[in-house]
Amino acid sequence: MSQSFGLVLAVLLLCATFASAVQNVKVQGADFINNVTSNRLQIIGVAYQPGGSSGFQPGSGIDPLSNGTLCLRDAALMQQLGVNTIRIYNLDPTINHDMCVSIFNAVGIYMLIDVNSPLPNQSLDPGNLVSSYSSTYLNHIFAVVEAFKGYPNTLGFFGGNEVMNTVGTGGTVPPYIRAVTRDLKNYIAKNSPRMIPVGYSAADVSQILTDSWAYLSCNINGQSGDPSRSDFFGLNSYSWCGPTSPTANYQASGYDTIISTFGDTSIPVFFSEYGCNKVEPRVFDEVPVLYGNMTSVMSGGLVYEYYEETSNNFGLVSFYSNDTAQLLVDYDNLQKQFNTLDSKALQSMNSSATNIQSPKCSTSLVSGSGFNNSFTLPSIPSGGQTLIDHGISNPNQGKLVTVTDTAVTLPVYSSSGTLLQNLAIKPLPSDESNSPGGTSTSSGAAPSTSKKSAAGMVEIGLGGAISVAVLMGYLFF
Repeated sequence: MSQSFGLVLAVLLLCATFASAVQNVKVQGADFINNVTSNRLQIIGVAYQPGGSSGFQPGSGIDPLSNGTLCLRDAALMQQLGVNTIRIYNLDPTINHDMCVSIFNAVGIYMLIDVNSPLPNQSLDPGNLVSSYSSTYLNHIFAVVEAFKGYPNTLGFFGGNEVMNTVGTGGTVPPYIRAVTRDLKNYIAKNSPRMIPVGYSAADVSQILTDSWAYLSCNINGQSGDPSRSDFFGLNSYSWCGPTSPTANYQASGYDTIISTFGDTSIPVFFSEYGCNKVEPRVFDEVPVLYGNMTSVMSGGLVYEYYEETSNNFGLVSFYSNDTAQLLVDYDNLQKQFNTLDSKALQSMNSSATNIQSPKCSTSLVSGSGFNNSFTLPSIPSGGQTLIDHGISNPNQGKLVTVTDTAVTLPVYSSSGTLLQNLAIKPLPSDESNSPGGTSTSSGAAPSTSKKSAAGMVEIGLGGAISVAVLMGYLFF
């Protein structure tokens, strides 16, 4: 081998490392497990919906993962926060997401993707289930699968979010949720190079919560490969509300009930949203509990939410029209809590959890009056099976690209108004995901000595924020 060839090969190998920072994750019993290391993945995450509704503009090339410059900034802030997973709600499957996804992948951050959107024919309508469950709808959710199946950091897909949110919807919706799960998993099995978990995100409605989980996690006819069974179960919970709240402890918040309810779960259960803001600023004192004694049952959670939307007071970071950002006190407080976690302990597998077998579906699993206890599912809509067998037409299939520039060029300020210097992502080796306790401080990267209001800063030029090189894959010699 010549010296020049060896140098080229070394460079290509280095680039390949930058383009593949995480390993695929599978569901094994009640845990998420790294396919290569067999370590358990505890979700330490945030909800990520930049710009709220205005950040999702299908047909205009804008969605949460369409702007690499913004994603680079956010990935750097999330990396120092200690996040290993983000949840993205509304995505346009026709947009190129390669750069954003590659950036998050490079820093070891997984993605949980919602396949539905608020647009017509792109979600189940609880008031009109028969017509909304159509081949047009299936084409959309399959397009989302196509767009994200090629990324190693795609952790899973949410087939539904709070579709069952009342006692009444608990009586009509459950078979349709299982049908959508079945169709998604059958499409993935036929058209994806790897199996990707599919699950559900539930509303915290006490009258139907236990039945929702029991209904979705059992196997019809006892079949271990039942595709209509959810691979995981998320719970949107805001019951723990800060140190001065009457619900700020394990019992009063109902966390003890959650553990007893899901104690024998056969699939991973986690908070798909959490972070009550009735007491501000949030101190996130539920974090040590969630990642403490609750890890015997729970697989972590996602804080709602990363972006501060207009006056909702759920954000960790504020953003302004000139692309300036400022950390909020909530960000600092959450980072302090995350930094107390023992990442290695959280990765330890729970052998009893990974060996739990799911129960056979039966009417006895459903205890609530009025909750649907029929496991006869709706047939796939006309044309839907053809989509599964042959794939959708002209899919947009995402792939990793190489991230070569790591420095953030947009101005970011600490919660005290100090400009952060040298903010950048730090690409990780191919066998690592991000974890808390990095090199950055709670206020971010190294601050400068100047202080100014982030909102008052003028827009700066973005030239050269990111450059990419796509590895084409062949060497000739």
